[in-house]
Parts: sequence; C-alpha cells; structure tokens
Amino acid sequence: MFTSLLAYAWPVQQLQFDPFTPPALIKGPLIWSLVACAMFFLGTLVRQDELRPLYKHPWWVVLGVLTQVLVMPAAAWGVTQLIPLDQDIANGVILVGCVPGAMASNVLTSTARGSVAYSVSLTSVATLLSPLTVPLVLWVVASAATEKSLVESSIRLSVLVVLPTVLGFRACRTWNRFQKWAEVWGPRIASCTLLWIIVIVVAGDRENLMHVGMVLVLALLVINVLGYLAGWFVGGVAKLPEACRRALTLEVGMQNAGLGTALAVTLYGEDSLATIPTAAYTFGCMLTGTILAVGWQRGGEGVEPMKEPRTGDQ
Repeated sequence: MFTSLLAYAWPVQQLQFDPFTPPALIKGPLIWSLVACAMFFLGTLVRQDELRPLYKHPWWVVLGVLTQVLVMPAAAWGVTQLIPLDQDIANGVILVGCVPGAMASNVLTSTARGSVAYSVSLTSVATLLSPLTVPLVLWVVASAATEKSLVESSIRLSVLVVLPTVLGFRACRTWNRFQKWAEVWGPRIASCTLLWIIVIVVAGDRENLMHVGMVLVLALLVINVLGYLAGWFVGGVAKLPEACRRALTLEVGMQNAGLGTALAVTLYGEDSLATIPTAAYTFGCMLTGTILAVGWQRGGEGVEPMKEPRTGDQ
C-alpha cells in the first residue's frame, strides 16, 4: 500500500525523474516477466499435502472453481450494466471478474481459521485452468476479445502463468536445498514482484486515477461483496464443513488482480484505463478480506484451522 501511494504521489514535475515508470518499450514485457516470476515463486509455496482435497473431495474443488468462474464474471458484467462507467474502465472491471483467485486468499484463510488445504486446492486448479477459462469467459461476458486475442491470451496464460507455477512446484519437489531457500525467500519475492506490477500501473495512471471517483469504488465493492456472499451461500447449500465454507467465501471474493492488470495491458494497451480497476481491486479485496478473516478469527470459536501438517516436503 505504501509503495503504491508513493508511486501515485511522486512529484515528477518537480524532480524531473520517475523511478516507478519504466521506458515504454519495455513496460509490457516487464509486467509479464514479473507475473511469471511471481507465479514461479507462488508455485514453490504449494505443498503436496495441501492438495489433498483434490483426491479426498474432488467435487468440493469442482464446486468451488465453478462458483468462482460463473459468479464473478456475471457479477462484474452486471455491475457494468447497472453502473455507468467509461468503456475502458468497464473493460477493466470485467477483467477483475474473469481472472482466477489470488494466492493471498490462502493466507487470509489461515487467519480466518479456515481450511488452508481447500483454499490452496481451489487456487491451484483455477490457476491451471486459467488459459481456458479466462479468455473464454471474457469473450462470453464482454465479447471483448477477437479470435486472435483469445488465442494469444490463452498462450500467454499457459506460458507465463501455468508453466512457471508448475515449474516452481516441481523444483521444490526435486531439489531439497532449493525448497528450503524458497520457503524463506519465495513469499518475499512473490510479494515484491506483485507489488512492483501494481506500482508500475499506478505510476502510469497517475492522471487518470485523480479523476476516478466513488462510482468505480462502489462497482468494485459490489463485485467483491457478491463474491463473498456467493461463496458463503454455495458452501452452505453444499453443506461444506465450516472451515471449508470460510475458505470458499474468501477464494471466490478475492481475485488475482495482478494477473488482471497484466492482461489489461495485453488486451487494451499499456496506457488504457482498463488497468485502473484491476490495480484498485488488489487493495480493495485485501482490505475487505482482511476485515472478514480477522472477524472470523475473533468470533469463530470451535472452528479448527484445518491445516494439514506439511509432511509432503520431499
């Protein structure tokens, strides 16, 4: 949050120097390189035992991923129909709903005393399916992509999101020394790269951000809350354990807005207003998710964290 505020308030005119804005020629490639780096190190954090729900209760995972894939894009599209927004801003809002869940939901699920194993399974499956689901859902709800851009988006997601995640996961399974190093530095590197992406976007959209009012904030908040409500409702109807219900609630409401920002750059251009909603949603869902998780932590007596012991470190 501090770095983004610093990037936003940096006095470029006075100092004639902007450390937060890369040269135009490398801005796009740099953002995608940072996404690939972040996904690699996020992949190193996934433990084999945390994927246990995939084998024990596969339909729980299918239910959770379907809820996110169906509800969030529909909510984003509905909001753009009900709330008047600039077309580029609306495109960014729809992107917010189309990307998979964020890894931050795994951390907040732990805080909320929810099932971390279930949360990790949902995030992992949604990320692996993103080359298929994101371009397809984006096309269905917005008709925003041509056949060419659909293929390009799918290839980019496969190469720069799925492949690094799988490589990170396998690297930790193969080299014990690297696994020990990644346990210490992996979360820090992933966090720094995701922050770097957001800082670049914020710095590039300083002027536009000044003119973004409460209408966009309201639109993003509605999507976020609808995601939480959908996760909680579906978990209740499916009679999931309380800890899994909490995990599903956070997973559906929190989106990988860093990935959404990179997609916005690819689909709509580096200077498009479509990057604003994705960057703004990062802060919004972290704030509301933290409030929700802390509230559950303090008031959720009798609910076990459901963390599986990390015995899969081989």
